[in-house]
Amino acid sequence: MVDRTVVEAAVFRRLLEHLDARPDVQNIDLMNLAGFCRNCLAKWYAAAAMEQGESLTYEQARELVYGMPYDAWKALHQTAATPAQQAAFAQSAAAASLQHEQKG
Repeated sequence: MVDRTVVEAAVFRRLLEHLDARPDVQNIDLMNLAGFCRNCLAKWYAAAAMEQGESLTYEQARELVYGMPYDAWKALHQTAATPAQQAAFAQSAAAASLQHEQKG
């Protein structure tokens, strides 16, 4: 049987490849639809590395997730959020906050 960690690592790499192929999908769209974005992945990556005793900064993790320095990715791909995207983000953030409070 294949090691679960190996499979999970392959899935994560596939997710990053998929996101790399879709730079038109903005982080705010990901946040509005799924509650996470590329920056969240970078934060989770850095936290997991730290848990394993590895020294990896958030910026280093971002570069791994984005496939390039974040500022370069932003300059190439990020567009200004529309009022509709901002409103949806505010609504989803409020709902997530309420859910978090209810879980206690």
